[in-house]
Amino acid sequence: MTAYEEILYEVEDPVATITLNRPEALNAWTDRMGLEVRHAVAAAEADPRVVGIVVTGAGRGFCAGADMRRLSAVSAGDYTAEILPEGLASEPGDPAFGDDLHLGTHTYFLSVPKPIVAAINGPVAGVAVPIVLACDLRFMADDAVLLTAFAQRGLIAEWGIGWLLPRLVGTATALDLLFSSRKVTGVEAAALGVVNAALPRDEVLSHAQNYIRNLAATSSPASMAIMKKQVYQQLHAGLLAAEREARGLMIESFGRPDFREGVSSFLERRPPRFERLPRTG
Repeated sequence: MTAYEEILYEVEDPVATITLNRPEALNAWTDRMGLEVRHAVAAAEADPRVVGIVVTGAGRGFCAGADMRRLSAVSAGDYTAEILPEGLASEPGDPAFGDDLHLGTHTYFLSVPKPIVAAINGPVAGVAVPIVLACDLRFMADDAVLLTAFAQRGLIAEWGIGWLLPRLVGTATALDLLFSSRKVTGVEAAALGVVNAALPRDEVLSHAQNYIRNLAATSSPASMAIMKKQVYQQLHAGLLAAEREARGLMIESFGRPDFREGVSSFLERRPPRFERLPRTG
């Protein structure tokens, strides 16, 4: 097992939990942290015990954005990216989702066939915002704050947030959050549609983990993988192409064991027993 320095990784069937672990710096993002997260996501993707992945932060914050020492070095013109540590090479995500989803520095989350849920336990800012937006669902502490921060640093809409945010909240709200970099609480973030729900801080992680457990008990992993691919690919496609693809995928689903089990469990009034996704790699 790879020894991580800046994250924690734990699997408790059916949940893999990745915890950003620099609490003394509000889990500020570094190159190494990004490499370790990639490696852990790839491990969870390949593990048949894992139905879904939860990403959270240690201590009182989720992630304060890029480490300020990194930003200072960039502004001074003497920053060089960290060399890939031995043992952290990984290629998470399914290439069949397409390069647009699979090859992003952080948005590769969109190409991982398993649900990824952000448990935002505290402040989330800067680069961490597009990272949580690339998760499939987000649960946030009601008193936590979110701010994009880019405009306040003389930066632009980084890491795909200019694509991700308007699709969640519309252009006017997205531009408000980008232009102003104002602080948004978990309660407002839920009202705007940035996150799925705002919860008491001490319930956020358990809620996200229990959400995955409920999916494992009731939903076909194969169906969820295909649905995730459909949703993100079809954001680029027209309605007719999406409807036609869905029809073909529906016909394919009729021949899978999960369809027979889904119907049988309903008729027999029992929980479904879906097979896990096979080991990859």
